[in-house]
Amino acid sequence: MAARNLEKMASIDAQLRLLAPGKVSEDDKLIEYDALLLDRFLDILQDLHGEDLRETVQDCYELSAEYEGKQDPKKLEELGNVFTGLEPGDSIVVAKSFSHMLNLANLAEEVQIAYRRRIKLKKGDFVDEASATTESDIEETFKKLVGQLKKSPQEVFDELKNQTVDLVLTAHPTQSVRRSLLQKHARVRNCLTQLYAKDITPDDKQELDEALQREIQAAFRTDEIRRTPPTPQDEMRAGMSYFHETIWKGVPKFLRRVDTALKNIGINERVPHNAPLIQFSSWMGGDRDGNPRVTPEVTRDVCLLARMMAANLYFSQIEDLMFELSMWRCNDELLARAHELHRSSRKDAKHYIEFWKQIPPNEPYRVILGDVRDKLYNTRERARQLLSNVVSDIPEDTTFTNVEQFLEPLELCYRSLCSCGDQAIADGSLLDFLRQVSTFGLSLVRLDIRQESDRHTDVIAITKHLGLGSYREWPEKQRQEWLLSELSGKRPLLALMFPRLKK
Repeated sequence: MAARNLEKMASIDAQLRLLAPGKVSEDDKLIEYDALLLDRFLDILQDLHGEDLRETVQDCYELSAEYEGKQDPKKLEELGNVFTGLEPGDSIVVAKSFSHMLNLANLAEEVQIAYRRRIKLKKGDFVDEASATTESDIEETFKKLVGQLKKSPQEVFDELKNQTVDLVLTAHPTQSVRRSLLQKHARVRNCLTQLYAKDITPDDKQELDEALQREIQAAFRTDEIRRTPPTPQDEMRAGMSYFHETIWKGVPKFLRRVDTALKNIGINERVPHNAPLIQFSSWMGGDRDGNPRVTPEVTRDVCLLARMMAANLYFSQIEDLMFELSMWRCNDELLARAHELHRSSRKDAKHYIEFWKQIPPNEPYRVILGDVRDKLYNTRERARQLLSNVVSDIPEDTTFTNVEQFLEPLELCYRSLCSCGDQAIADGSLLDFLRQVSTFGLSLVRLDIRQESDRHTDVIAITKHLGLGSYREWPEKQRQEWLLSELSGKRPLLALMFPRLKK
């Protein structure tokens, strides 16, 4: 114990030299990452459960590694004997320890992949991009299309604008990691990344190491298993955590990388904000085929929840945009709109942190964005009230009801800045915001409604009621032709008084 305490008093760098004594190249820090996380976890395990249990876990870890390396059946038998000889309480702690160690190993690998990628980007040292997903780089792909496949830069740009990748969040509650653990794992990953930054001071390293140990212990002390089955609404909230943590800010950052890659092959245009390369869909709350707990009421709740979350994310950024667009020079169209809004705006709005007094007309962009902020606030609060109380006292016409309404004032600001010679400003945070709106819309994801086909067939019993024949007996081609003809018409498919099934 005393020797351990003396070792812990040494600097982090000195401890790493003890943990990973071999020379580690800049391209492969995984050995150090793994060693550091394992050492910190075993120390925590010893503090919580004693030295004997630490040694048991360490012995099992080493026996597993030896068996994996040599495939010696004696080592496997020895490992089995250790497990079968454990007391029931100790076996639970050992099992939980290995689950936690595997999570830490995955986190170390994620940090290593990101670190290796940064190194290769700095060196321009990408090998064949087909060899591994981690070797893929969009600039290298563009250069290969132009240099090796003889496509013109304009052809690449035109094709890119017409492509969309739809990423679908599926609904598998048994595979869903608790949000509490996701957040703790993210903080472990961030601590590990910062520990290996080039310009970090010794004091910063010590503080980060302490934070790392706190997060490892907090994750270990958190129950990995949900003790009550998650509802579809719980699934949706868990899925949305990925947007909060990474996707929300990652999309505009990725699109800027695409812009830079295009510029490096000779295209001096940006990917238009209204041609999103990425969109997101979700089964959570819409999977009526595979989850009997998904009812129409659940689908409604999930839609309102997604709208509330989206409005909240936009609302959290709009004031930063108002601070940024402080300029007074604008085109006539925006000036007229700003004066109109100023005349009808409230004198003050005390529920806002910033810009709570009436914005003066000599700050026209802020006037426009202030109106956007008001509608985002109302959109969020209306969705919250509908989710909680089924009804809302906020009029729908004071909210955003479609993405075109949301984009219009933002596009007006963008056009005005460009026409006044301020395109560099327009292509900053405003462009990022426009891209987020185009990608995520008013609900972050498009909900895929999956329903067992017999239920659809039962619904179309209207054909028999109207004397058109039995939809169930029609061939597929006739079904499609009839559905397309009805959907293209403007009249409602079902009359208001048409008898409805309870389901």
